[in-house]
Amino acid sequence: MGVVEDLADELAQDVIKAIDTTGNEELVNEIALVLGATSQTAEEAFLTAVRVRRANIKARALLLSKLRRFKADSESKGDTGS
Repeated sequence: MGVVEDLADELAQDVIKAIDTTGNEELVNEIALVLGATSQTAEEAFLTAVRVRRANIKARALLLSKLRRFKADSESKGDTGS
């Protein structure tokens, strides 16, 4: 990635962690506003990074849930997978 994307992704990761800690979902909008005041390119890269990372988090959670359900169903049927 380029400098803009790298910086935006790093900031997105930090903001997502801050949201997890504080529960303040408005952080994304607040940070985007600050970025947009000086660089629309940085703002767009940040918002894209947040969306992509959040989508990835949701997709991984779904995958983990399905794998756990599959394992639980297999164990309840007496199938150990061996």
